[in-house]
Amino acid sequence: MEDNGNAFLVLLLPISFLIIFLVTTWKFLLVLLLLLTGFNLWQWYQWQQWCQQVNPIFHQLVRETQGRITPMDLAMKGNFSGTQAKRYLDSKATEFAASILNSEDGGQSYYFITASILGDILDSSEPVAELPAQPVTKTARSLLAPPEPKPQEKEPETESLPQATHEVKRSLENQLVFGSLIQSELAKRLNVYSSTVYKRRNDPDFPEWTRSRDPDGIAWSYSQKTKEFFPIEKEG
Repeated sequence: MEDNGNAFLVLLLPISFLIIFLVTTWKFLLVLLLLLTGFNLWQWYQWQQWCQQVNPIFHQLVRETQGRITPMDLAMKGNFSGTQAKRYLDSKATEFAASILNSEDGGQSYYFITASILGDILDSSEPVAELPAQPVTKTARSLLAPPEPKPQEKEPETESLPQATHEVKRSLENQLVFGSLIQSELAKRLNVYSSTVYKRRNDPDFPEWTRSRDPDGIAWSYSQKTKEFFPIEKEG
C-alpha cells in the first residue's frame, strides 16, 4: 500500500501543477491560439491572392508549351522564386490531376492535358500505311477514260505519263495551300503517329528526323507561335 501510495503521489504532483498552470494562464493561451489561427488564415488569404495573379501566366504557359511546364519556366515567366513556383505547380497538379515526371538531371516536369492538347495527341490513333506508288496502266486508264477512238485517232499512251508525273510533283504544293502543315497532316506525310510528331517537334534534331522520313527529303520546323510546321529545306 505504501509503495502504491508513493507512485500515486509521483503522478499526482505533475498533474496538479499542470492544472494550476492551465487555470492561471488559460486566458493567455487562448489569446495565443487565436493569434496563431489568425496568422495562418492571413497567410492562406495572401497565398490565394498571389495565386490569382499567377493564374494568367500559368494559363499562357500551358498554351505555349502544350501543357509541359517546369518550375523554372514558371519562375522565369513570372519573375518569382523557384520555391514559390514549385509550390504553385504542386497545388495545380493536385487540382487538375496532372502528371509529374522526373528528368535525368533531377528536375521535374508537370504535364497539364487540355482538350485541345489531347486532340492533337490522339489526332491519329493508328500509323498511316504507306501506299506503294501505283503505275499508270492501260487497265486503270480504261476504267476512267471514254471508249478508245479508232486506231488512227488514238493518242499515244506515253502522253499521259508526263501529266501523272506533274500531278505527283504538285502534291506537296497542294498540301501547302497555306504554306504550312498541321500536326496530323505532317504525320501522314512522314508515315508516323501524330503523337510521335507531337513528342519530337521541339527536339533539336527534329528537322533532320523529318528529312529522313519525308518522301521528298524535306526538313520541317515547328513554330510555337502558330502551332504549325514549315518546310525549311529541300534536297536537290
